[in-house]
Order: sequence, then C-alpha cells, then structure tokens
Amino acid sequence: MDHAMAGSRWESDALVERVLVIDDHPLFCEALTMTLKDSLAVETVYTASCLQEGLDQIRDRLNPQAVLLDLNLPDVDGVDGLIRLKTVIPDVPIIVVSSISDNRIISSVMRAGAAGFVRKDSPREVLLTAFREVMSGQQYTPPDFMPSHDGDLSESAEDQALERLADLTNQQARILQLICEGKLNKQIAYDLSIAETTVKAHITAILRKLGVHSRTQAVLVAQKARFSTILHDTRADE
Repeated sequence: MDHAMAGSRWESDALVERVLVIDDHPLFCEALTMTLKDSLAVETVYTASCLQEGLDQIRDRLNPQAVLLDLNLPDVDGVDGLIRLKTVIPDVPIIVVSSISDNRIISSVMRAGAAGFVRKDSPREVLLTAFREVMSGQQYTPPDFMPSHDGDLSESAEDQALERLADLTNQQARILQLICEGKLNKQIAYDLSIAETTVKAHITAILRKLGVHSRTQAVLVAQKARFSTILHDTRADE
C-alpha cells in the first residue's frame, strides 16, 4: 500500500472519535467495537443492548458522531427504532447493520433516513467501506441492492408513512407508540408524567402531521412502516 495513501486514510478515520453501537448480541457488539477501533481508529465505541439504553446515553450528552443500529431489538420493531433515533439525532449518520436484508427492508430503512445499510454476514472490509463512505457524506447500500421503481400503490403508501412518521418529534413518536399499544390519554399522561391536556395537544399535532383525522387512522399509518408488517409483506411475495 502507498504510504501517503495510508497516512491520509488514518487521518480521515481519526476524525471519528465517538460511535454508538446499538445491538443486543454482546459478541457482535464486541466484534464491531474491535473493528471500529483497530481498523478505523475510532477513539471510543459506546454500546447499548436496546434502543432505550441508546436513547438514554444520547440524552446524557453522549453526542455520537455515528450510530450503528440493529433492526431487531428487544424493545422496538426495526424501522420504528430508526425513526425514533432520527427524531433525537437528526444530523447524525445512522448505519443499519442487520441480518434481515431483503430489498424491501433496505429500501424502507433508507427512506426512513438511514445513511447506510450493511448485512450482518458481510465481510469486514464491507463494513469498513460503508463506514468510510457514510462518514464522507455519502450513502451506502449493498452492491446487489435493487431499489424498487415499480411505483405500485403499496410502495407509495409505505413511502408516505415513513416520511410522515419521520417528521414527528421524539415526544410525539413516544405518544404514538403508546396509542398503538391501546392506551388512553389519561394512561399516556401518567406514563410520561405530563398533563392530559398536553397529551391532547400532542395528539392533535400528530394527527395533523400524519394527515389523518382519528387515532385509529394514526395507528394504521404507523403500522404501514412497522418492521413486522414489511417483513410479512415480503414473505407473502415469496
């Protein structure tokens, strides 16, 4: 390898000091941590075993420069987790690293705001390439990824759902999640330690942003972007 090129790569990699890895598999987190530190000169790699733990670290002023996110976590379903992260750190690049790698899944996470997608079974060099490209301001998807251009109605509806959900604030996203769980305004107010009138105001804003007129319609919009729904649709096509 050319020494000048090696030096340039090292300087570029050294600019990334803080990376957060959110994955519930300890061995995989350890492998990612070693790769990021040894091959990309990342100074500190923080880890979280669920989305909430990652959000708590961010709220404690972790301020990561990049996040590597698994889709299937104990406390969240795939694209939901990405959308919630983006409401908290909208300007931080998020690379989804997942074992679920159907084209429709990749399309969904990219539309939801991911900066890149890497399959979990990819060679180490693929992760390094993806990380470098994303940190240089580009997007990364697997070479064999074929984005959908068929323009069918289901894809169009999914696009709109992802875009609308991505526009919610973090508090609004939490309230919508509780609505999807069937909780009433009084229960939501208790869970979030806020006034019921505040919950009502948030719900009004949620309905406006989602372009719907009822809680039921809001739940349907959320379900269009859920990881489980996307996966079910994919299997139905097989």
